[in-house]
Amino acid sequence: MKRFATVALTALAPISWGSTYAVATELLPPDRPLFTGVMRALPAGLLLTALARRLPTGAWWWKAAVLGTLNIGAFFPLLFLSAYRLPGGVAAVLGSAGPLFVVGLAALVLGERARLRTVLAAVAGAFGVSVVVLTAAARLDLVGIVAGVVSSASMAAGTVMTKRWGRPEGVGPLALTGWQLTAGGLVIIPVAALVEGAPPALDGKAFLGYGYMMLINTGIAYWLWFRGIGRLTATSVTLLGPLSPLTAAVIGWAALGQSLSPVQVLGMAIAFGATVAGQLFAAGTKTQPFSSAEENDRNISMDLTDGPVRR
Repeated sequence: MKRFATVALTALAPISWGSTYAVATELLPPDRPLFTGVMRALPAGLLLTALARRLPTGAWWWKAAVLGTLNIGAFFPLLFLSAYRLPGGVAAVLGSAGPLFVVGLAALVLGERARLRTVLAAVAGAFGVSVVVLTAAARLDLVGIVAGVVSSASMAAGTVMTKRWGRPEGVGPLALTGWQLTAGGLVIIPVAALVEGAPPALDGKAFLGYGYMMLINTGIAYWLWFRGIGRLTATSVTLLGPLSPLTAAVIGWAALGQSLSPVQVLGMAIAFGATVAGQLFAAGTKTQPFSSAEENDRNISMDLTDGPVRR
């Protein structure tokens, strides 16, 4: 029951991310994805860091910078580049390949065994998403494909390294999330200034949209995500990823008047079933306590063990 509650709370993160498209198209200034990335990450990071009242010390200055770059600073711009160069369906399918990257990296870095049924669940999830979002008119673009693949790999590496390094002794997930969001937002600022220029004028709708993105879609969602990494295996967490495009499809149908064909509904059922199956498969996998980076370093070559956790 405790694991189920952790999975359910962690799942709220990708479900929240599934609302990004609707909020961006309905409330935010058009064609400003990098500015939106900054507004999502930096204010939320500063707020969470202030609430946690903890700053990095020692090696955690560069570790937080690396994690923030992988999970936010590189991921956001590459994701947006992919979305601009490719149809949304193709970009979503490339993003749904993230669990496969995590399965491989977790086996190499964390010692999480890559079981065939887990790989099959990840493949089935990606297939289900592709059925939901791909269209016959989808065009391919090499730059967009590379950006989409690298963005998935960046987030996968960030997920695995967040699990690998753990947290400093006495530091909770709130502070760790704040550090990463702050670092990631700072990384995006010069890219946004170079590509998009000065910030746009904001109206009431934009303030409402950015407020939602900062607090719910980013601050709370990433806190739940990193908390989940600490309590579950990296593979288990990333297998929740298909919930994001599925949520986007449901919101598009329910709120934006977009239609869903029977084939798309079947794809949603396949992706959701793969997500549930992935969690059932992972239920028997033991996870490493997420205490301190030093302890994780000592135990990395050992079998992962159960225990109370504190991603």
